[in-house]
Amino acid sequence: MSKLPGLIEAVTRLDQLWADADDATGLSREQLIAVNDAIGVLRRQADAAHADVAARIAHESRRELGAGSLAKEQGYRTAAKLLAATGGVSTGDAKRLVKVGEATAPRTDLLGTKLPARYALLRGALASGELSVQAAALIVALLDRCRVVAGAERIGLAERLLAKRCAGLALEDVRKLIARAEAWMDPDGVEPKDEERRARRSLTMVEREGMVHLNAVLDAETAAPIVTAIRGYVSAAFAARNDAPDPDAPDADRRTVAMLQADALAVFCAHVLGCESRVPLAGATVVVRLTLDDLQSGSGSATIDGMDHPVNIGAARRMAGSGGIIPWVCGGGSEILDWGREKRLFTRAQRLALAERDGGCAMCGLPPGMTKAHHIRWWTRDHGPTDLDNGVLLCETCHHRIHDNGWDIRIDGTGVAARVWFIPPAYVDPARTPRTGGRYRFDIAA
Repeated sequence: MSKLPGLIEAVTRLDQLWADADDATGLSREQLIAVNDAIGVLRRQADAAHADVAARIAHESRRELGAGSLAKEQGYRTAAKLLAATGGVSTGDAKRLVKVGEATAPRTDLLGTKLPARYALLRGALASGELSVQAAALIVALLDRCRVVAGAERIGLAERLLAKRCAGLALEDVRKLIARAEAWMDPDGVEPKDEERRARRSLTMVEREGMVHLNAVLDAETAAPIVTAIRGYVSAAFAARNDAPDPDAPDADRRTVAMLQADALAVFCAHVLGCESRVPLAGATVVVRLTLDDLQSGSGSATIDGMDHPVNIGAARRMAGSGGIIPWVCGGGSEILDWGREKRLFTRAQRLALAERDGGCAMCGLPPGMTKAHHIRWWTRDHGPTDLDNGVLLCETCHHRIHDNGWDIRIDGTGVAARVWFIPPAYVDPARTPRTGGRYRFDIAA
């Protein structure tokens, strides 16, 4: 698959979009978005071509060539040093480029017969500009380390799913998906990794210049109640700030998020010492999610709302036995989840079900504790029911973005297995192509 025609097409497209302006200040809003998209495609396709070239440079610079190594002829010790210097990137970035190129380049056997690339689907996604080299590097690393334990069939399935799902995701979201995918591909590997992380947990306290510095390194099981409680406190503080009659008053709460988090820790510790007052947490709850089959078999993994990395079933069982933590067992019984129009506010059970479906803010991915349940068809204007199929979890910012900017929401299916789609207004996308929302973005098994 030639890279050059795609690059020429991307450059031509960018040149056409920017033809009537000297710089970005001369572009309309619509042109800014179009140019930004075109630059993204061009950059990804250029990086894909660079990965191909980097792999070949590495091949021509292999150690057995000695003084005949291409890198040494150019005055560099290794191919990575050559690529880093000529590309203005770090040596680590250069090595990543080589690794992706080697994993996605066509191969030959000992007789010179051409063979497909080790990861041909990733190669196609890179060439089309749908996938960045950085995302491809994360996928390649995952597939390589799970190759033996997962087997060829599951590796092929994972490559196909990840090549499709990672397109259009920010790199931090790709990392979330990779973490879920690894637990799916190698469920037996979750427990030893969890134990290793748990053994590395630490909290250090140092006092310098009148300030106490805390440095915590926590595994997911240990961190879950801490993170959830602090986020709940911050959400409650922001809710109180929004409800204040005069936000510009001299005594108004102007604490930053970092300040609120520090205050939350102090309040919690003071509460433990005195236990005289109830701490506001905006309904925050730790929810551990696992399947009934995994719970019964004692194998597999579980996820924790607001945490990226899965935990093993043993950790999930321990957490389920702790106070203030709810185990959500998919496939088990639950309360009635649809209340029609008998109630305006979503119940706690409904919120848990929405969190299971949406994974937090269905649009931006903020944790469930920082969201509210909203009616898709409004309760007052549209007479919408208070049912799961008419509810969605949104943070305050995304809620306003939906209502103020003309976005629509579509729910396909019913119950917690339904999928959420966000439909942009025509001025954003004339075709109004639905964009994936909710937990499905990061659920490798969906």
